Order: sequence, then C-alpha cells, then structure tokens
Amino acid sequence: MSVIADGGPPATAPQFVVVRPFAPPDPGPAAVSAVGAGLQGTRAGAGIVRKVAAGVFAMLGVLAGPATVAFPRPMPPDPHEFPLMVWDETPDDSAVLAGMADAGLTVAGLCAPSQLATVRAAGLTCIVTDPALRAIDYDAPPPEPAIRAAVERLAPALRQDPAALAVFLSDEPQQRELAALGRVATLVRARLQGMPVFVNLFPFRNGQREWYRDYADYVAALVRELHPSMLSFDNYSLSYAGMGDEFYSNLELVRSAALAGQIPFWSCVQSVAHFGYLEPSDATLHLQVYAALAYGARGLEYFTYATPERGNYRSGALDPFGHLTPTWEMLRRINLEVAALAPTLLGLESTGVYHYPDVPAHGTALERSPLVAGIDMSKDEDAFVPPSVAARFLVGEFRDPRDRKYLMIVNKDLVYSFRFDVRLRLPGASIVRVSPYTGAEEPLDGEQPWLAPGGGVLLRVSWPP
Repeated sequence: MSVIADGGPPATAPQFVVVRPFAPPDPGPAAVSAVGAGLQGTRAGAGIVRKVAAGVFAMLGVLAGPATVAFPRPMPPDPHEFPLMVWDETPDDSAVLAGMADAGLTVAGLCAPSQLATVRAAGLTCIVTDPALRAIDYDAPPPEPAIRAAVERLAPALRQDPAALAVFLSDEPQQRELAALGRVATLVRARLQGMPVFVNLFPFRNGQREWYRDYADYVAALVRELHPSMLSFDNYSLSYAGMGDEFYSNLELVRSAALAGQIPFWSCVQSVAHFGYLEPSDATLHLQVYAALAYGARGLEYFTYATPERGNYRSGALDPFGHLTPTWEMLRRINLEVAALAPTLLGLESTGVYHYPDVPAHGTALERSPLVAGIDMSKDEDAFVPPSVAARFLVGEFRDPRDRKYLMIVNKDLVYSFRFDVRLRLPGASIVRVSPYTGAEEPLDGEQPWLAPGGGVLLRVSWPP
C-alpha cells in the first residue's frame, strides 16, 4: 500500500491512502444541522450555531495537537468497466452533479445530448437519450428512414464525447417488442461506431406472465435479438418482511444469461423508499450491493438519487428541498467499498452461487459447492441474537486468471450480525480477507470474521502445496 501527501504526485499506483495533518474544519451545513437544528430557522440562528461549532472544532484541534490521520481514498472504477449509476433523468444543476461525484457515482443517469458538456465537467458520464428514439412504439415501429434520421441527429453530439457511455433505447420492454428493438439497436451501433445501447429488463416476478412467457426465455431473447454489451435489470423486493426471494431468483436468471452470452450484467439497487418498499439503510444497501457482487455483477444502478416529489417517495440521497440526507452518506460509503474491491473483482470469473439454509427458486444449495463444506455462523455472546434466529447467507465463488479461488459471503439477515467460520473441502487451506477499505489482503483473524446485517466480505482461498 502506498501513502501520498495532499498535493503531491502519486508514488505508485493504485493509490488508496491520503495523509493530511489535522486541521479544525470549517463546519458546513451538515455540522450546523447536527449541532443546532432548532436554530436553523433564521439566518442569525444559523450564524450563531456556525460560530459555536467552529469553536468546538478549534478546541478539538488544540487538544489533539499536531496529528496525521490516514484514511483510505479508493478511486472509483472506470465506468466503462464497472459503472456506478443513477437510474433517473440527469439533473441540469452542476452542484447536484458534483454531489453525485462526491458520493462515488460515475454515471449521472439518462441525459440529453445538450447535457453532455455539463456532465463531463463534473467528471461523470451518462446514458444518452433522444426524444425520437425514446418515443418509438416497438409494437408498431416507424419506417427505417425515420429511425436513421433520429440516429443521424445524435451522431455529431456523441462522436468522440467521453461523457457518452451508451444510448438509451427502452426500459422494461415486453418480449414481443424485442425483435424491433434489435433492429433499432443495429442501426444505432452502425452509425455511432459501435456505441453500446442500453435496455433495462423487466424484473422477475412469479405469476406475472403478461410481460414475458418465461423469464429465462425473455432474457435469452433480448441477448439474441439485441446482441447487447451488457444486461441491466431491476428487482425491488425489499419490504418490512425482509428481502423477497424473487430478488435472488432474478440474479440467478440474469447471471446465467450473462455467462452464456459472455457479457457483464448490471443490477439496480433500491435506494429510495416508495410504495410498500422499505426505507434505505446500511443493511438494505449492503445486502443489495453485496448480493449482486456475489453473483458477479459488473455494474450497479441506484433508483434513485433525488427523491421524486410525488406520492410517498422519501429518503433518497437528495431530498425534495435539495438537501443531502443520511442516505447520501450511506451511498458514498457503499460506493467507496465497491471502489476498493473493484480492482480485484474485475479480474475474477464467477463460478457458482450457493444459498444456506433456504434456497430461492432457480438457486443452488450450499451443499453442492465444490469449495465450501459449510459456514458456521456462531451466535457469539456479543451478537445478542435470539435463540430462534438462524443465520441465512449466500456464497459467491470465483476464480482469477491464475486459478486462485475467491469467496464472497453475504449475510442475508437485515437485523442481526453474525460471526462466521468457513469450513473448506480441502483441509489445511487458509483464507485471507480483501479489505473493503483499501483493497489490500489481510489476515482473517481477531475481530475480522464478522458480518454486519446485509454485509458481505470478499475472501481469497490459499491452497496448501
């Protein structure tokens, strides 16, 4: 691991640690809110609170004295390799875009060609939309010349623009529309020098067949007709009863299609409460993200960043008044973890996913793992887990180009933490943890083998000679 100072050039790559001397920070709006929310109603009140907060921080600086604090600062992954995306329309506000970048996001959402310069200035990319392409009725598509004209209008703006990640075509198309979508996708790629097209799949739902005849056939048909560069899907199954099994079944089916087509897949994370879905928390965000990673996802989308001003939508990263919420901090934390793990994950091939003790539809039981004999989730006295609660987890297995084996273990419980112990099928094998903060390997000992609610951990298995 290398260490650099602020303002200095990197000594080696990749860089994960920034070192800076302690200095009393200028308390921003968040500190003002925390110290005296009751005084924020007036400008004078806010000024008083800011002075008090500044004094407190200054005293801390005096008490602490000179110090050096090192914090991991993993760089976001390249959006062409592992996008971290907002699933929504791209805002025109440059300050909001800067907030997205600060949260570790790399794709601002769906954007018009006129927004590309602003998106690029924020250090982000976006999925480009065109009104004519977006309005196509794929049950009765327009003549090919009209589609070509729409693509021609896009070409000058998109040509060689690094902010343009892909061209949006459709969200949740029905199976009967896929052939027409495929023809449009071919026209777009031919004119735009192979630029990817973006189509988001329907979620898997038991008993809902009006969208597709069979979900596996539906995904296979999309791959066959569109020849996409990636698969994307959303499945919101978080309720007050916990995570529904359809979420895992959807991951199973999309992973299978992605492996068969040798293409990556992106998974959409529910990051705003709405309808009957659960409020976002560290546990809900971690479970959705780490479950997707355990299945081999190579991109994450968040629905959504800015809280919609309708219905019972609430608790997005940005509230309807333009203020950052606790969800923003949670979003930044999970994106930093993904950034730390991405250099390792991008070199891995998914070889299997297993569940214990209950197995969702289309899933596989842990007893069929060729690598893991079992995982003991102990009810340590410090875990405060009731006797009636049984651990539920999933295990993703991977290998790297050197045929080294990796595991990602995910705690499917949204309430309880568990201490775990992995039993491998080859006695004498050892395990190291890949840090979600630095990306470096470290021993799995002491207090390391704990999983928070919804949490996951990436491990490398070392076989004896």
